[in-house]
Amino acid sequence: MIISIASGKGGTGKTTVAANLAASLDQPVTVLDCDVEEPNLHLFLHPEILTRENVIAPVPRIDLEKCTLCKRCMEICRFNAIAVAGKTVVTFPELCHSCGGCTAICPENAVTEVERILGTVETGSVGLPDMTFAQGLLDVGQVMVPPVIRKVKTHRADPGAITLIDAPPGTSCPVIAAMKDTDFVLLVTEPTPFGLNDLKLAVETVRLLGIPHGLVINRAGMGDNGVHTYAKEENLPILMEIPFDRKIATAYSKGELIISSQPAYKEKFQTLFQDICHLADQQRCAQ
Repeated sequence: MIISIASGKGGTGKTTVAANLAASLDQPVTVLDCDVEEPNLHLFLHPEILTRENVIAPVPRIDLEKCTLCKRCMEICRFNAIAVAGKTVVTFPELCHSCGGCTAICPENAVTEVERILGTVETGSVGLPDMTFAQGLLDVGQVMVPPVIRKVKTHRADPGAITLIDAPPGTSCPVIAAMKDTDFVLLVTEPTPFGLNDLKLAVETVRLLGIPHGLVINRAGMGDNGVHTYAKEENLPILMEIPFDRKIATAYSKGELIISSQPAYKEKFQTLFQDICHLADQQRCAQ
């Protein structure tokens, strides 16, 4: 079973939920940090990194001696990564989506592909029984996030095991890449007007993808009742509420898990997992 933990905005506690949920499960689990622009799950799980690999994307290189300036490569590119200007051809690697169309369509074989490094994927193990870990890190200056996320997801567990994905915040392409092909999306929000606004966008996105989903309200007790009202109106199940508690905030600031500073929460996160299994109709993940 694959569970994505997502949020409409940053700072809602998505990583806190992902880390504590992973550490609460008494069965094999693989944890994937797909927030590749700012991965921070490792700050709570403290994995031992065992392997590192670059994420490579092919981009076009034009041989001007062969090129006849026919513009076919420019016309096929939907992302404007190639431009024919005067008697030369300009490429924009940052815009390229590595589809290979320009290479395939060139009648003079003037387009070849060279490698561009987008980021790094690290894998390792956590000092907890049966937990493996992987995270992606986008290189500085790069903007193509989805390929790095897809590479991280190749390290997901076998179908019989549990995979937890810490997705990027928001509702753009990186989030879609992280949530795609998952069995359940656990949305994390805060009871504020900003949290509600972005929660609505996240719910619309998940429903378009047709993925079962539920809600965790973090810092419950602050703000207003807007999130509760919205959840009731939209028949959105609230699976857990984490209170606005100084002890929890203190543990977070130290990079500690909630279940370590307050052991009673382990059972609460286990109950959350069972509720997810029920909503996703995944009987095999029941403990």
